Amino acid sequence: MTDNAIPAATLILMRERGQAPPHLLMVERARTMAFAAGAAVFPGGRIDPGDHALAEILAPQMSDAAARIAAIRETIEEAGLAPAITPLLSQGEIAGMRAKLLDGAPLGEVLAHDAHIDLSALTPFARWRPDLELSRVFDTHFFITKLPGETAQNPQADGSETVRLFWTSAKDALAAADRKQLSVIYPTRRNLERLALFDSHADAVADAHAHPVRTITPWQESREDGAYLCIPDDLGYPVTAERLERVRRG
Repeated sequence: MTDNAIPAATLILMRERGQAPPHLLMVERARTMAFAAGAAVFPGGRIDPGDHALAEILAPQMSDAAARIAAIRETIEEAGLAPAITPLLSQGEIAGMRAKLLDGAPLGEVLAHDAHIDLSALTPFARWRPDLELSRVFDTHFFITKLPGETAQNPQADGSETVRLFWTSAKDALAAADRKQLSVIYPTRRNLERLALFDSHADAVADAHAHPVRTITPWQESREDGAYLCIPDDLGYPVTAERLERVRRG
């Protein structure tokens, strides 16, 4: 396995819809990006030194605290939403934080004195680390959380890394991908298929607890009808293999 993977974190933000399956926030990456250009993904990015510094203050005993902080920070930067931060922030407060973060300030420096990051609001869902000879390989922690029902926050693309963002159910996202209206990379598609099983955020959390996170490294496998890219079959994913010719990997 490659030893130069970049530590990263992604947040699957869920918005409850009563009796309907929850909506997920997805962002479309700019076509100029080196990784997943033009693809629809969940907000996320690299774990920065500032994330580690804040983790040492907030939760030094939590092994993935820096990844959780990075997932929250990246969601603020890419979507203009501030999940897992209390009390609820106004759109203006988030916009001010976002501007400072995009200028390079760490999250710990832009939080208001009365603001609190609830790292327990994020549930570990998966961890993906491909074994590829690419210029950028990411070791990515996936977390799930939900947007408070009473929030007045409105997501907005940053116009740089993300050119569009939208709420969609997992099933609708998969259908759009099948119609070639969305481009999704292999880990995103597998996670959407898993998320499509759930009728609520609580269902997703229960499933995450039932399948402890283990790093997923897809592998190629030759079968009678061709080559497939595969993942383990004991981690909660309903689809564990896809024909290699159909796969988008990055």
